[in-house]
Amino acid sequence: MKKKDHSVFDDLRNGETITSSHPGRDELRKSSYATIGLLQQMNSSADPLLINDFLAKITGKKIDETVAVFPPLYINNGANLSIGKNVFINFDCTFLTLGGITIEDHVLIGPKVSLLSEGHPLAAAERDALLPGKIHIKRNAWIGANAIILPGVTVGENAVVAAGAVVSKNVDDNTVVGGVPAKFIKQINVVDNEKVDHPKFDSML
Repeated sequence: MKKKDHSVFDDLRNGETITSSHPGRDELRKSSYATIGLLQQMNSSADPLLINDFLAKITGKKIDETVAVFPPLYINNGANLSIGKNVFINFDCTFLTLGGITIEDHVLIGPKVSLLSEGHPLAAAERDALLPGKIHIKRNAWIGANAIILPGVTVGENAVVAAGAVVSKNVDDNTVVGGVPAKFIKQINVVDNEKVDHPKFDSML
């Protein structure tokens, strides 16, 4: 039986390097421009229901009504982006999603946060290749303003990434990290992690 062909987005999600000779390479740019068209409409809206509707079209997945996004939001492609419930995304964030980004429930993302799930090889001769690296933001995590999450990073449950941090390594559950590059700052007391349901706009980060 002939093996079913995978799309370039499947290959990225599976962690495969996409070289300039990959047969689906042109599809990436074409899809990104289509996404930009939807984003322009989404980013000019002040209607939360309409914003979530556009986000659903961009990701190809249902966006829960508890998700709140303050535009503008910039995404190069939504195919490998997954957003849970009660997620808040503040102004002016950038998500490069081709390597795959999963945002679990009750995550808070501050303004100007960058989630970058793709990069390039160091060698100049190979630098036009695309290297994917999944980003996973676990339940109840808080990503502070201007933080940058680099490819391949998992931010643990209940963790906090301080404002302005550049995160290149996994962040453990129940910890605070900060700095450039981000390093461990403190442990979060387990008692502090008892979930209290707040209205989704209570925290503006």
